[in-house]
Amino acid sequence: MPQFSRHIGIDYSGAETPTSSLKGLRVYMASGEEPPVEVLPPPSNKKYWTRRGLTEWLVATLRDDVPTIVGIDHAFSFPLRYFETHGLLPDWPGFLEDFQRHWPTDDDHAYVDFVRYGALDNGAARSGNAKWRRLTEERARGAKSVFHFDVQGSVAKSTHSGIPWLLFIRKQLGEQIHFWPFDGWAIPAGRSAIIEVYPALWSREFAMGDRTGDQHDAYSIAAKLSQADQDGTLDQMLQPRLSEKERVIAGVEGWILGVVGQSD
Repeated sequence: MPQFSRHIGIDYSGAETPTSSLKGLRVYMASGEEPPVEVLPPPSNKKYWTRRGLTEWLVATLRDDVPTIVGIDHAFSFPLRYFETHGLLPDWPGFLEDFQRHWPTDDDHAYVDFVRYGALDNGAARSGNAKWRRLTEERARGAKSVFHFDVQGSVAKSTHSGIPWLLFIRKQLGEQIHFWPFDGWAIPAGRSAIIEVYPALWSREFAMGDRTGDQHDAYSIAAKLSQADQDGTLDQMLQPRLSEKERVIAGVEGWILGVVGQSD
């Protein structure tokens, strides 16, 4: 039996402000065995999702007593080198709080670049090096550093704009939501979960049709999660073959679902 009743894929965007209508921010959801369909924002004067609006919708959706898995395509944490450089404990909840204080990109008027260049708060006090990579990025072909800005395929802006919203969700939902793998590699039965994904791993498995690239990435996330849950392979993906040391590292840095361990 599938563990989840709903499978949500989110193609994230770090552009503009949290209240900007973003064409690149897309959401697809599969329910049961049905194929994913696009979830559009509530009717308003904004045509596309905003990061704030999407987060508020996610919180409301995950409050339902319906086991749901959500895949988001930005990093949830940083390399251990970042923690060591800034004297932070290897503690993910503490990292979320510390990062949001230095990078308040959930502020309604904040651009990532405002913080990045010192016009808002002091992001320089919590910056990183584009050469620093997480273990999961080293294992995932083509994945870039979370500090690699201004290049094709970069996830730096979406990561720096998205992490404060993970903190928001965590504060709103508490133990109702399982952040994988930080809250454990095994997701308790009946619990909803949020995971990091990399749509490039799966997007070629599904015909693109008339979807845009952003739509297809979100569709592919939802479709793969649903497919893997239906055929029983999701459990294997949630338990990559890692050494004990690697599991400890990934418990701080996070892990991309579907990236295999060294021994796979």
